[in-house]
Amino acid sequence: MFAVLAEPARRRILDRLRRSESSVGELVRELSMGQPAVSKHLKVLREAGLVTSRTAAQQRIYRVEPRPLAALDEWLAPYRRLWDDRLDALEAHLDRQE
Repeated sequence: MFAVLAEPARRRILDRLRRSESSVGELVRELSMGQPAVSKHLKVLREAGLVTSRTAAQQRIYRVEPRPLAALDEWLAPYRRLWDDRLDALEAHLDRQE
């Protein structure tokens, strides 16, 4: 999942699809990317389970699949708490220094 999300173009595609589902053509126009690149990234996102598609006439319409992202968020939660605790301790330490 992290390898898939490490690619900036894939994150841009996900950000765009978060707002509304779109065809490849719409993504190409809005993101100023070539069609082969968008299709390649969508394939990787689809294989990772991050997007799904449906057929409408001659087009595939893509949308974000939230379940894998929710699972990732759940996995990251303890690490977020760890950093929140450490940042709170740092803030308290700095406040005592004043």
